[in-house]
Amino acid sequence: MAIQKSEHIWHNGKLIPWDEAKIHVMAHVVNYGSSVFEGIRAYDHASGPMIFRLAEHVQRLLDSAKIYRIEVPFTRDEISQAILQVVQANGINPCYVRPIILRGYGEVGVNPFKSPTDVYIANYAWGKYLAGADQGVDVCVSSWTRIAPNTLPAMAKSAANYMNSQLIKMEAILNGYVEGIALDASGYVSEGSGENLFLVRQGKLMTAPLGNSVLPGITRDTIIQLAGDLGIPVVEQMLPREMLYIADEVFFTGTAAEVTPIRSVDKITVGSGAPGPITKALQKEFFAIVKGDTSDRHGWLTPVPVGSKQPVGA
Repeated sequence: MAIQKSEHIWHNGKLIPWDEAKIHVMAHVVNYGSSVFEGIRAYDHASGPMIFRLAEHVQRLLDSAKIYRIEVPFTRDEISQAILQVVQANGINPCYVRPIILRGYGEVGVNPFKSPTDVYIANYAWGKYLAGADQGVDVCVSSWTRIAPNTLPAMAKSAANYMNSQLIKMEAILNGYVEGIALDASGYVSEGSGENLFLVRQGKLMTAPLGNSVLPGITRDTIIQLAGDLGIPVVEQMLPREMLYIADEVFFTGTAAEVTPIRSVDKITVGSGAPGPITKALQKEFFAIVKGDTSDRHGWLTPVPVGSKQPVGA
């Protein structure tokens, strides 16, 4: 989906015009992929714009930076307030928010320590991530393996990891699928190119543990908690590939994908081919909370301040 340009981007403490958010071609991030980022959604809630699980997303952003030894000159609260500021300033709701921490223009070489840290926060309108998500998507198991333990840290949401994701995604699209599912280095189910994965078998909700090169997804955690609320047993365990073929239901989760049913894997129909009852129940409960149809009982929503837009440089 094409990026829809908004008015402002937050950069190192102030709002700047969208078109002025530029980096040098010799910035460390361009040459070596040295950045970490987040994807966050703001929803059109019945009570006004709400950002979903803001604190958890910002904490994961800072955790990713810490893993890569990137010194961030802003606190969690400062980044959270900056996200609220840019969403308010641009007046776009619902929207997708993209905070990025990167190593900028300093020195050339693998050693990143003398390259400065830049923090940018953009937001823009964005709808469904996976085409045909309402009816269920057709996916394949990728020939590309997820990054092995002790190579690149899977718990960090870093730009470098998404080169692996691009290979998975491109292969799937070129072969006629919407998305690919990656196995880990041992051949067990890991996740999609940009989504966590759940399956249902005999009434149990199953998902791979973090040790299977899985990103600790915020929506993944949300679904696990909602399953508990609904009395659905959840098991985190290593999943052999064939479980995808005999599962009663399979679905993706993620900030972009939200809760997306999977209709088939490697052209093998999942269950009846339609979204299953557990998938639909979790999807319904998720959207009821983010849209305000039911109470925010877990305290996941942060309201965007109302009022006049803040000027550039605020």
